[in-house]
Parts: sequence; structure tokens; C-alpha cells
Amino acid sequence: MVQLPIRPRRLRATPAMRRLVTDVHLHPGDLVLPVFVREGIGAPQPIRTLPGVVQHTRASLVAVAREALAAGLGGIMLFGVPEELDAVGSGADDPDGILNVALKDVRDAVGDDLVVMADLCLDEFTDHGHCGVLDSRGRVDNDATLERYASMALAQSTAGAHVLGPSGMMDGQIGVLREALDSAGFDDVALFAYAVKYASGFYGPFREAVNSQLKGDRRTYQQDPAANVAEALREVRLDLDEGADMVMVKPGLPYLDVLRAVADVADVPVASYQVSGEYAMVEFAAQAGAVDRERVALESLLALRRGGAQIVLSYWALEAARDWLG
Repeated sequence: MVQLPIRPRRLRATPAMRRLVTDVHLHPGDLVLPVFVREGIGAPQPIRTLPGVVQHTRASLVAVAREALAAGLGGIMLFGVPEELDAVGSGADDPDGILNVALKDVRDAVGDDLVVMADLCLDEFTDHGHCGVLDSRGRVDNDATLERYASMALAQSTAGAHVLGPSGMMDGQIGVLREALDSAGFDDVALFAYAVKYASGFYGPFREAVNSQLKGDRRTYQQDPAANVAEALREVRLDLDEGADMVMVKPGLPYLDVLRAVADVADVPVASYQVSGEYAMVEFAAQAGAVDRERVALESLLALRRGGAQIVLSYWALEAARDWLG
């Protein structure tokens, strides 16, 4: 036998040994389930480009929220899909709008036992599909959009959201929302800043999920995939200075370097959103027999945790917590 005093394989010899020495763990409480609730449907509607994901009715949404609670998930993030759209996204802050009534439904069902999160963005509600209101030249008007966001924040908080997720990448959005919430007595509602969100091609299936009407692209307000990490860290610092309670990097796997850099400097919980395209690639590859679905899904979730995410938003969250992490 070769005399090797150092043999790293000793610490990989058995499943029990590997569990003992790893410093990366994935628990149900680390996971948040994104869900879509659609107005005007009588039964959940499958999403062609997101196998296994549906647009929920209000009733089926409540049922899945209860499942998420039973499975020990950390939270649930709601996205609304309204029947009617307009230029300013009027349904977004309408107390009777689909997202706000769904938030109330879910909060009534789970109380404070599951963190109820609301996507705070106009793209699902506008007839042009942009994350803000447009000016006379067709550009997204940052400051006018902030007024709409403040109104949405009050509507979502009134409906019962514990956490608001402003995802539009408007300059100053966290500061405006914090002031609006605190002034209205919602000082206990947390802001989950989509601090680093890229103009990514990985969002494709999400567009179907929310019936997006996007014309053009979002490159003038979401970050350039080629941008250096310094720009991402600047966005994080601004959001933290404005009062963000948590920060997010989105998408996940294509930006692990950015996630690690953010985790190294942020003094609040850091999250990553494993977006629709990341999920769909694995699902379709598994359907083709190219990969082991469960193994690759878990590997991708672990990669985000190892990269620095304390919280991971994933369409696999419920299945992972219920069936894979026992």
C-alpha cells in the first residue's frame, strides 16, 4: 500500500460521514415557494413551459399554502394574474384585485405560521408589460412608478402580506416604500429587495405564467448580464441604506459569483431566486432522459445555498421539502 498520511476520501466514506462533515445544508425552512393566482378561472391551469406548475384559483392557492405550511417551508411568494390590464396597472392596488384578495385568503388560512410574501411590481398588471408606468415617449418613468409602488405597498400590507418583494429595479424604491409603510403604521412589514436583478433570458417561462404583455425589453432598468460585480454591490448598498430587510440576487445559478460577493458584504439575510428558466431546463432535460430530475434539482438548490443564499425561492420548494429532504 502507498503510504499516504492524508486521504481526503476518509471523509467521504459513508453517507453518515458526509453528513457529519458538510457545512452546506438544505432545510425546508430555507425555501420559499413562488405561486401564481389567476383571476376568472374555475380550476388550476397548467403552464406549458413550467411543467408541474399551475396558475391557481383562489381556492387551490389556499390549499397549496396549507401544504407549504405543513411541509415546513419558510414562506410563499404570491404573483397575481388579472383579467383586465391597463397602462398604469390599476389592478395592482385595487383592494378587490386578484393579488390583494388572494393575499387575504392566504393570510387568513395560515396566519403568522407561514411567511406570506407579495410580489410588488406592475408588470403583471400593465397592458404593455413593463414594471412601471410609461412617459409620453414610451420610457419607464422611474419617479411616477414609485408613486404606484407606494400605493401597491399599502394595498398589499392591508391585505395581510408579511413581506413585500419590490422587483421592478426602480431607483429609490426601497426608501419610498419604507417611508410609505411606516407613515401608514405598517412598520412591521418587511421589504425583500430584489437588489440585484438582471435583464435575463432565463425569465422566459415566467412570461407565460403571468400572461405577460411585454413589448420590448427591460434593459434600461434591470442590470446588464455583462455588468461587473461592483455594480451589483452598489445596488445592494443603496437598498440597505434605504432600509431593505433582506436582499436578493436573481436569477440564481448564472450569477453565483455575484451571489457570493453579495453574501460576503450584506448584513441582512441574502436570498436567490431560482427562476423559471432554471427550473424548466432541468424539467425538460429530465423528460428527455438526459438527467436525474431529483438529483439535479437538489444539486442546483445546494449550489445556491453554498453560494451564499440563506433563502432560496424555487418552484421545487414544496416538492423538495415534502419528498426529498426527509
